[in-house]
Amino acid sequence: MENIRVELAEITLPAFGEPAVEPAITRTEYEDRLRTLMDRAAARGLDALLVYSDREHSANLVFLTGFDPRFEEACLVVCPGATPTLIVGNECWETYANISPVPLERRLYQHFSLLGQDRSQSEPLSQVLRSCGIRQGHHVGVIDWKYFGSDPEPQPELQPELWICAPAYLVEAIRSVTGLPPVNATDLLMNPRDGLRAINSVDQLACMEYAGATVTNAMRRVMWGLAPGMSEYEAMQQACVNGMPPSMHPVLMSGPRVALGLASPSGRRMQVGEPVMLSIGVWGALSTRLGFLVRERAQLPPGIRDYVERLVQPYFAAAVEWYELLGIGVRGGELYDVVHRRLGDPFFGLMPFAGHLIHLDEWVHCPTYPGSKVEMRSGMALNADIIPATGGPYASSLIEDTLALADEPLREAMAARWPEAWSRIQARRAFMREELGIRLKPEVLPLSNLSAYLPPYLLNPGLGMRVAGR
Repeated sequence: MENIRVELAEITLPAFGEPAVEPAITRTEYEDRLRTLMDRAAARGLDALLVYSDREHSANLVFLTGFDPRFEEACLVVCPGATPTLIVGNECWETYANISPVPLERRLYQHFSLLGQDRSQSEPLSQVLRSCGIRQGHHVGVIDWKYFGSDPEPQPELQPELWICAPAYLVEAIRSVTGLPPVNATDLLMNPRDGLRAINSVDQLACMEYAGATVTNAMRRVMWGLAPGMSEYEAMQQACVNGMPPSMHPVLMSGPRVALGLASPSGRRMQVGEPVMLSIGVWGALSTRLGFLVRERAQLPPGIRDYVERLVQPYFAAAVEWYELLGIGVRGGELYDVVHRRLGDPFFGLMPFAGHLIHLDEWVHCPTYPGSKVEMRSGMALNADIIPATGGPYASSLIEDTLALADEPLREAMAARWPEAWSRIQARRAFMREELGIRLKPEVLPLSNLSAYLPPYLLNPGLGMRVAGR
């Protein structure tokens, strides 16, 4: 294990700028995604796919069509040789279902609609499915948001391929039409080895870079605006996120509330000497920081004035080694081992993973579990999610941000197709190398304007961690 010495120092964090160009996914790419998905389904012996979506679990449907249901549920039915069919309720039927650039048939199924709305105009679900091309004897795969039976290890329970998270009435409707139980096919999109959403195109990575710049600029406004006596609500108001769809609830907690881990802001007023946690996520990016609301060591509570030495320094050293190891061909288990060797003492309470795949949703899958042989591949986007949870007065220290892996052809495509995004990526790499002393491999692309920047004293955000002597 390399002896990485780290220190707290004055650091100038550049203003990398607000994105002026918003990338988008083309109709051709959406069509390619649908075609590739059906090819993989056919290779598995499936005759049709049904992609279920609701407000909490919309990423798979958005990835395939650009459409996400608003206020209700939706399904996409894909059969070989037929135009894909989007099944929606009342809210999306008239207008919003047309947002997709992909040619889609539409079907109205009003039981997807909110309670109290009209349900008199649509056919029974079984008939709707038949009209989409599903037939007796068809083997149908259901894609929802979770699959079972593998990754990180096989489960002993009986027939996990039949476990489906989509509503039971939908599963029963498929069975009534086909005479066969549908199977879970979610892994076609979400498995960490070659799932279609695990490996991103240049345009998808550009969208994630836009999201990363947007969300971390919002984070910076909050972090640089924190003040004692400010309520959590008032602090979060400074974020001024531009309206991109959120991938998670906003998090801002202070004092004893930090122990809740996932709580949204409240009217609680922050005081000097308390821990503060902030996290903001939008489609394609998420950023998190945790530190103490102090300007200097002397303002920390008396029992934890060694906060930087005992927690922050070893945490940052582990994060540096993780960043420098990350690269194409590295196995997830190696990334896990790096941080758990350094932070394995029970004091740190380290979560049992070391980074996860991210997409439109905050968490696609985690390839960094113990012993994982999943290799990092070009096109993957990850969050550097390394979480010590001490469970005590030291609280934690966090630098969670989004980054991507890109081989030389993908880097060349990014530079040519999205030069503004590429310029920010190069500027971030230079900052991490020259100011923080972190030596990234050429294929590692930081997508965050706060990449690896860790200020433990939140009232002095210009004071951050760096590698000493580089």
